[in-house]
Amino acid sequence: MALDAGPDAGEDRPSGWRAQRCSDLRHTSPVVEDALVDSFRQAGAGVRFDWGVTAARTLPGPASALVVVDVLSFTTAVSVATGRGIAIVPYPLGMAGAADLAERLGAALAVPRRERSPAHPWTLSPGALLAAPPTHRLVLPSPNGSAIAAAVAGGQGGDDPGERTGGPAVVAGCLRNVTATAHWLVAHGYGADERPVWLIAAGERWPGGSLRPALEDQLGAGALAGALERAGCSLSPEARAAARTFTGTADLLETITRCASGCELLAMGFPDEAEIAAALDADEHASVMVGEMFVRVR
Repeated sequence: MALDAGPDAGEDRPSGWRAQRCSDLRHTSPVVEDALVDSFRQAGAGVRFDWGVTAARTLPGPASALVVVDVLSFTTAVSVATGRGIAIVPYPLGMAGAADLAERLGAALAVPRRERSPAHPWTLSPGALLAAPPTHRLVLPSPNGSAIAAAVAGGQGGDDPGERTGGPAVVAGCLRNVTATAHWLVAHGYGADERPVWLIAAGERWPGGSLRPALEDQLGAGALAGALERAGCSLSPEARAAARTFTGTADLLETITRCASGCELLAMGFPDEAEIAAALDADEHASVMVGEMFVRVR
């Protein structure tokens, strides 16, 4: 893993929860800028789709559900880890303070894939997390999905994963948990125009830092959009296009393996990650953020 009934639906505007102008739009007039952002909200649909951290910060309102999709590899790693009882704390890769956060929370800290060792067995690799000894909590930095989740965290409170204290519900979506995630969203009342689901594909980064849309994330978001459509939710044109991309993919494993991100991981020496990520509905739980952590829910 929303709401809005059109331009007058204040609940779908970025309110005090995370009010932030979309600085990348380069408009000097706040009135023009607000009107332009409103046109990006895909109003009238229960399920909506967009890309990256700017969309995640700008578009979903406090009654929304925001589903971060980072198939290779953050949200796949989250699903694998929460399935083993490990609560995942997202954190932007490269930002100082991860070790301090882990110490404060009594959590282990994931290391880069190539630094994995018996003393530090937890990494962003889902394969490593399947093989590593269990730990109660894990701070898991990544440059894309984890950074997005960390950026929008803060509205999740209490012991109930369905509770929010001002921000959208934040859900980790991937191919492994499509059905479970769709079930959780619908069961908690998301997927209608006034409580929309925002599917936010994380994408990857070009060397200069700009967003590189990633096919595997569009497929993950499309799989979930299709599941929600079958449950009776309406899709925006963007979400419908993502869903049709998924249904038009004949060989999911081959596509995930041979797409740009899959080739990158293969070149890095991690050939098993595509197979783990492409295992459709292998996990029977959703992963929802409570406080600072993603936890397993059914």
